[in-house]
Amino acid sequence: MAPDLSSARAAATLHDVAQAAGVSLATASRVLNGSTRRVADAYRERVQAAADRLGYTPNLSAQATARGTSAIVALLVADIADPYFGQIAAGVARGADEAGLVVTIAITERDPAREVRVIRALRGQRPRGLILAASRDLDHDAAGLSGELSALSASGTRAVALGRGDGDVRWLAVDNRAGAAALAEHMSALGYRRAIVLAAAEGLRTSDDRIAGFAEGFTAGGGEEPRVLRGSFSRQGGIDLMARALAEGVEPGTLVFGISDVVAIGAMRAIRDAGRAVGSDIAVCGFDDIPTSSDVTPALTTVRVPLDEIGYQALHAAVAEDWPGPGDAVELTVIPRDSTPRRA
Repeated sequence: MAPDLSSARAAATLHDVAQAAGVSLATASRVLNGSTRRVADAYRERVQAAADRLGYTPNLSAQATARGTSAIVALLVADIADPYFGQIAAGVARGADEAGLVVTIAITERDPAREVRVIRALRGQRPRGLILAASRDLDHDAAGLSGELSALSASGTRAVALGRGDGDVRWLAVDNRAGAAALAEHMSALGYRRAIVLAAAEGLRTSDDRIAGFAEGFTAGGGEEPRVLRGSFSRQGGIDLMARALAEGVEPGTLVFGISDVVAIGAMRAIRDAGRAVGSDIAVCGFDDIPTSSDVTPALTTVRVPLDEIGYQALHAAVAEDWPGPGDAVELTVIPRDSTPRRA
């Protein structure tokens, strides 16, 4: 039997809410559409109660058109499965909740062309802010990213990058080079003289900065110039690169630096698969201090990056009218653990 459509209840309108609350349409709009103009608490409560009773839902598209932006903040990450991005997303979500905003997440897979396509699609949503959490490719503008970000800015959306940004992009200072140098200096002080770096493809800014910092700190402490192997910024990348290094030969007492904790944990898996021991035979260290780094055995030596706080700061940089600039770089701390015992 066909449903009786004549009995279907139409969605409540803003006019319905105003009438039910006994206020003007303008007052109801100020309460429900996020106006900065002050409304008396008694009126605000009446409007909200009427909206709840009628099941009124604001038209977000209409709000975005009227304001020029929506109540959305877009977060672009390289890999949603990587705990690094999960911690950043947690900080962004915490700040967004405080600001009454909603976070939408898009995955770029560190592909500049895909990143440009995502940003172009997001322009139609008119997000309040855009946070670029994935590492910047030094040749990213070959895909036209700067032009897309400029168009986004012209439409009223503020973009924020983790690490140095370009043009109109606000950015947060994260000194990966200094953090990697401090890690390498600590490792050389423990007696390590040979090192292998498992890194991402050349041109990825975060990876290249960490390679450079580690090499500087390690050689300054008396170590040999590290051997660098390049692959992907992932656990599988760590497994594959470490397997390659082992096939080529790795002497006992060698230190392996995974460019991130995820890469380092992959390297630990490959070392065990080859019948070698992590720590006493081949030492391993990483970068980021994701929660898993202290859960693996042996616990992973790493550099602590306050990822949740960085995400929180990025959210506020994206929505703040007045922004003082990146300020000092966030503090990175070397966390020694059992995966890098002192060498005799």
